Amino acid sequence: MQGRSSDGNLLRGTLDFLLLASLEDGPLYGLRIIQDVQEKTSGHFSFKEGTLYPALHRLEGRGLISAEMRPSEAGGPPRKYYELTEGGKTELARQREVQRAHARALAPFLNFWRLA
Repeated sequence: MQGRSSDGNLLRGTLDFLLLASLEDGPLYGLRIIQDVQEKTSGHFSFKEGTLYPALHRLEGRGLISAEMRPSEAGGPPRKYYELTEGGKTELARQREVQRAHARALAPFLNFWRLA
C-alpha cells in the first residue's frame, strides 16, 4: 500500500479498517474496493491487487466479510463480491473508534490552523 509522503508501516496498520469501511455501504468486488478507497481518500491511500486480495482473504478467514460470485454488471465474467458480516460491522465500529481516538490524540501535534 502506498500513500503520499506517508510511512508504509502506518499505512499497513490501516488497511483492514479501510477495507471494512469501504464495504460498509454494500458489497463490492476487488477493483471497485481499490477505486473506492482511492476516491474517498483523494488518492492518499493506494494499493495494488497483490495487497488487496491477501487482506480480503484474511478478513474472510476471520469471519468479518463474506464473498459471493455474481454476474458482472458489464456483461463480462462473474466477479467475486465481498460484503460485511455482522461480525465485520462490529469490528468496523470498534476500529472506527480506535481511528477516531488516534486522530484526537494527534490533533494537538498537527497544527491544523497552520495548514493551507
